[in-house]
Amino acid sequence: MVENRIQASQIGYVLQSPDNQIVTDKVWHELAFGLESLGYDNRTIRIRVAEMASFFGIHTWFHKKVTELSGGQKQILNLAGIMTMQPSVLILDEPTSQLDPIGASEFIGIIKKINQELGTTIIITEHRLEEIIPISDKVIVMDEGRIISEGMPEEVGKDLHRNNNSMFYSMTSAMQIYTGVKNQLPYPITVNEGRRWIDSFMKGKKDIRVQPSIEGQREKKNTVISLKEVWFKYDKGMPDTIKGMSIEVKEGEIYCILGGNGTGKTTTLSIICGILTPYRGKVFIWDKNLAKMSTKEKFINNLGVLPQNPQSLFVKKTVELDLYEILSDLKLSKEEKSHKIKEIAKLTEIENLLNQHPYDLSGGEQQRAALAKILLLEPRILLLDEPTKGLDNFFKDKLARILKALSNKGVTTVMVSHDIEFCAKYGDTCAMVFDGNIVSSKPTKEFFAGNSFYTTSANRIVRHICPEAVTIEDVIKLCQKSI
Repeated sequence: MVENRIQASQIGYVLQSPDNQIVTDKVWHELAFGLESLGYDNRTIRIRVAEMASFFGIHTWFHKKVTELSGGQKQILNLAGIMTMQPSVLILDEPTSQLDPIGASEFIGIIKKINQELGTTIIITEHRLEEIIPISDKVIVMDEGRIISEGMPEEVGKDLHRNNNSMFYSMTSAMQIYTGVKNQLPYPITVNEGRRWIDSFMKGKKDIRVQPSIEGQREKKNTVISLKEVWFKYDKGMPDTIKGMSIEVKEGEIYCILGGNGTGKTTTLSIICGILTPYRGKVFIWDKNLAKMSTKEKFINNLGVLPQNPQSLFVKKTVELDLYEILSDLKLSKEEKSHKIKEIAKLTEIENLLNQHPYDLSGGEQQRAALAKILLLEPRILLLDEPTKGLDNFFKDKLARILKALSNKGVTTVMVSHDIEFCAKYGDTCAMVFDGNIVSSKPTKEFFAGNSFYTTSANRIVRHICPEAVTIEDVIKLCQKSI
């Protein structure tokens, strides 16, 4: 028992989902909970809670209910609650997966501060490496349960590229751009280093602009989704969450909705699929008023919804049984159902997961299994909430190929995402939600070229030379043309 108490106080663990770790109703109580559980006296608890609240900047929302916090605040609260116990080792499981880019940047800044000022050893598992790698002393890359590369970030980057390993495409944009261009300049890792590298590389070379891709400018015809002056609030006495929002999404389009935590992105998706009903304004799907459509009309060969938490879709003991469950209302023979499931399992690469319990899968595997379940209904409109959460770059590219193939068949995708790099590379149109409304909606390259924070690392590296270059491929192309 004593050994468990020592272990709990010396090793801190922050879960992937902030909601799964919060156990009390108030911020101050959450900060004190760990110390109370370990039997510390009230005086020690008060001192440590006050210290951590000040260190993390929590004092301004110290007395709030945890239900009133944003995703970023909840994650900071979880971290602060662990740090009150003064652990010597801190383990973080994909801590930024549910945070917007600005929230993720702030959280990583706190992690760096803990490491440098408190001397805490930090171990992080993460797929979003753009900002993690620059603060890392050592990087370990694993594949199928074994270590395939380890060392300083530069050593690992070079090793993965030399071995043509797909995990290299999880490295920072600066590292990927560098290896895509023939040069002997110093190896950049961070955005700042990438900016200095591009300045050195382009010195004395001609300035060539990047033309937007034809694919990103495809002409879309029919309006598939239309929101007209939609207003929504969760409760009569609460403020409006959605404020006069209007959206038009065209057939076959990949429409990406971005914005900070708590701005109304997921609420918008829930309104489009009819889970939430606005008190003013109208929603049209294929020119039909959503409010007048039956459940069957909405979801059979029409709307497919992948929620932010894929676990909410699983109701059976194995992935395979869950896939059969979604087909239970369709008039198909057993052989036809079996064939459809084999095809979709192959497409989403979950064949080896079919006999497992859905809750035993990793976050990324659950995403793929949930997507397979949704795709079995052959929807004409896909509504995806954070679909790349928990996915490495290999499966992000796989997801993109699936979405592009569906797009070519006329399937429309509306996607809420914090994954700027994914949206920039594969989206047709991107929209920014702020304070319950769309403040900007433009073709993807135009959208990101005009932003300061909500833009890609590649664009931040090269924007002073060529603002139109948004993706890693754009910057490499720019460098190759200038030679």
